Amino acid sequence: MFGNLFNKKRYVFEDEGVMVLDMDHAAGRYYNEAMQKLEVESYQGDEMVVNMGPQHPSTHGVLRLELVLDGEIVKKTTPHLGYLHRNFEKHAENTTYNEVVPYCDRMDYLASMNQGMAYSLAVEKLIGLNVLPEKVEYMRVICCELNRIASHLVAVGTFGLDVGAFTPFLWAFRDRERILDLFEWLTGARMLYNYIWTGGLAREIPEGWMSKLSQFLNEFEPSMIEFNKVLTSNHIFIKRTADVGILDPEVAINYGCTGPVLRGSGVNWDLRRNDPYSYYDKFEFRIPVGKGEYGPLGSVLDRFLVRIAEIDESINILRQAIEGIEPYMTQNIQEAIPKRVRPPKDAEAYVRSETPRGELGYLIRSDGSDTPWRVKGRSPCFSNISVIDDISRGAMIADLVVIIGSLDIVLGCIDR
Repeated sequence: MFGNLFNKKRYVFEDEGVMVLDMDHAAGRYYNEAMQKLEVESYQGDEMVVNMGPQHPSTHGVLRLELVLDGEIVKKTTPHLGYLHRNFEKHAENTTYNEVVPYCDRMDYLASMNQGMAYSLAVEKLIGLNVLPEKVEYMRVICCELNRIASHLVAVGTFGLDVGAFTPFLWAFRDRERILDLFEWLTGARMLYNYIWTGGLAREIPEGWMSKLSQFLNEFEPSMIEFNKVLTSNHIFIKRTADVGILDPEVAINYGCTGPVLRGSGVNWDLRRNDPYSYYDKFEFRIPVGKGEYGPLGSVLDRFLVRIAEIDESINILRQAIEGIEPYMTQNIQEAIPKRVRPPKDAEAYVRSETPRGELGYLIRSDGSDTPWRVKGRSPCFSNISVIDDISRGAMIADLVVIIGSLDIVLGCIDR
């Protein structure tokens, strides 16, 4: 490596270090010490250690990848998560149960409804609140599935951008803005909603909101068909993604991967079907999985296609939920909200739910007060990013950007 820089190629490798023969004594000693400091001797040939990132839109300045490269070939990838650290768990242990919900929203800020849903289910299990108004249950499903669509639009839009497709990125964010408009009308916020509370919902459904949602779905479904044609019918896009970032099913399971990352490897596992919560057992929908149609099973293309198919399934669930909630629109969405949450001492509950990025779990333990003694969040993104070394070895540097995009991580969820 240094020989190429100084046109000096003769080295003697000894136990005490590297002796440069064709340089003067001072220069040889300097580079001998430098190479020892960098521990270059632990890497064979012309391998280099390079820092990559932050460069992906969802890394927000904290994900750095330490790469060992042989030319442009990746031989090892070590993710360094940085220090975003929202301190969610410590915040939760120093505030009341109901006041924790806004902190949940900030873990995965692209899927805030799903975060609040999981936490509220855990608290309800902790205090034994098992029956909620039908209107609340249907509306929770509507909010979560609508947020799933918005989150996946970010994932597939930025993924297209990673491979150089700019127009689909604009289309995805155009439709996502319409969903955020609906959420703003419903909750008063565009990203951090504080809407799903223990026992109910924060606000009543505005008049005309349901009809506006139905109108959006009718207009959005054809636009997704066009979006799908632009990317997944594109020969260049397929060749670019169908043989990159292969994640074997066994490896995905061993790392604890969940969500589209796991299902992209052909594993049919979705908590909405395998361990139903809320009203998900009342809906008919399928679980999309990777099929390896264009290349090896478990590629970045399979993970992309799973998210596209899940958007279609979320539309299907939303249509059923809009129809199902109709007879219960006169119910009070706050009638089951407890005035004060104070679980019994040593009570403990763990609940998991299916977020857009996989299995989110909350463990809550009570000390008998109105403040949790312990709150632990199980992050799907943490497990998903852990697999990056396995699926990036042998890839090109340019492919690594696509691999990161296919994992669809949010660092606020990882660094809790």
